[in-house]
Amino acid sequence: MKVLLAEDDRDFGNILSQYINISGYEVTLARDGKEAWEVFSQSKPDICVLDVMMPEMDGFTLAEKIKDVQPDIPIIFLTAKSLKEDIVRGLKIGADDYITKPFDPEVLILRIGNILKRAYSSMNDEYKISNTVLKFNTLELFCGKTKEKLTLKEAQLLKYFIINKNKILAREDILTEIWGEDDYFLGRSMDVFISRLRKYISEDKNIDIRTVRGTGFILEELKPGEEFHKEEE
Repeated sequence: MKVLLAEDDRDFGNILSQYINISGYEVTLARDGKEAWEVFSQSKPDICVLDVMMPEMDGFTLAEKIKDVQPDIPIIFLTAKSLKEDIVRGLKIGADDYITKPFDPEVLILRIGNILKRAYSSMNDEYKISNTVLKFNTLELFCGKTKEKLTLKEAQLLKYFIINKNKILAREDILTEIWGEDDYFLGRSMDVFISRLRKYISEDKNIDIRTVRGTGFILEELKPGEEFHKEEE
């Protein structure tokens, strides 16, 4: 899960960023509202943690811009104020939580976890990577302007790849997880399924299922400015 953290206090921002990172999230730290907006536009985070008082663009204005683009994204406000009117304004914008400074970073981690659990468990079991969305419950895959109806096995395989994106997965681990056993003939079947998935997601140029020779596969998602490497020998 990707976290956008917008905090202009350099030391406090670094501390929060480290806590979020070691808690298993992929965090990007922005130092002002303008930078945070640019990060949001490029990285497509799963949740935003926004300081209210920031230079260039305050947290409320930033949240309104974010909600215009992605209304369902969870937002947590951080503020040194506990004024009722500020809290009410934040909640009207659509904030999921409001934390008043000073606070223990562990509190923020717990709030992030609880909000993400609520938000993404109610989204029809969706799994998103780049511009591709898998709706597992309905076995539907949306990639750019295309829509595919998957088989259950195709959906299970793609779900496993998305959950483990940017990780090299051993062939035997994939077979055991999806097919229940590591078998030569099942391996040939798996190769066919992976070829189909590559075709289904080919419209999304920021992701690719690559073969890691001698090991297995990796579903790789590019960051802005990156290019896919050649397959490993």
